[in-house]
Amino acid sequence: MNASNLQHRHAETSPFDQSPFPIKFEWGPEGLKATAGSTDVFIIVDVLSFSTSVSVAVDRGGLIYPFPWNDVRAQELARQIGGELAGRRGSGSRFSLSPASLRRISPGESVVLPSPNGSQLSTLTNGITTIAGCFRNARVTALAAEQFGRRITVIAAGERWEEGNTLRPSVEDALGAGAILSHLSGVRSPEATAAEATYLHRKNEIAGLVMMSSSGRELIAQGYEEDVQLALEMNSQQSVAVLKNGRYAAV
Repeated sequence: MNASNLQHRHAETSPFDQSPFPIKFEWGPEGLKATAGSTDVFIIVDVLSFSTSVSVAVDRGGLIYPFPWNDVRAQELARQIGGELAGRRGSGSRFSLSPASLRRISPGESVVLPSPNGSQLSTLTNGITTIAGCFRNARVTALAAEQFGRRITVIAAGERWEEGNTLRPSVEDALGAGAILSHLSGVRSPEATAAEATYLHRKNEIAGLVMMSSSGRELIAQGYEEDVQLALEMNSQQSVAVLKNGRYAAV
């Protein structure tokens, strides 16, 4: 596809959907909605901790049901599926958004995993093929996505500021997205190009950058350094976490 064709297509569509480019990158719910019309596959990246938790669970044969809120609706879903509701970190629940806790999951066991970031994004994709991606499964996630479709959008979840409504772009998700993008083929949007370039430029410093990032320092200060270390296990697994029938399972 040459530059003139790209410019022509760009003029016919929203400037925010990145539709002239098969490989795209965006942030959060609004970015997901903006690119949905030009996407065959979404890859949700929430490194600390939703995507990493999902990757750990499905690699052990577990089934993860994403849910935006940890309330009575999540409790009802857990009852309906005969599974367990994950609690908040430090709540004493068997499972939580701590990836280390998901290492206890048994094959075939179902867990409802609430999260305002990665889980929420997973519930907004409206039937478009959705994969949970992170450092642990970056390469296999990219290769699997290409089997599902040519137009692939990597969505960085980001975090939330304390008041809860404003997205906080995060270093770990930008780098995680870049790691996945580095394994994809196809013409990149400028946004995807920038995310990939950032990762490639700093790929030998990922551990230090994530541990010293705001999110990393927050978790380490709370006593969850093990979760950060699990998240940093680059390409350590071969299973791919694909959302189907409301749950993530390994393929």
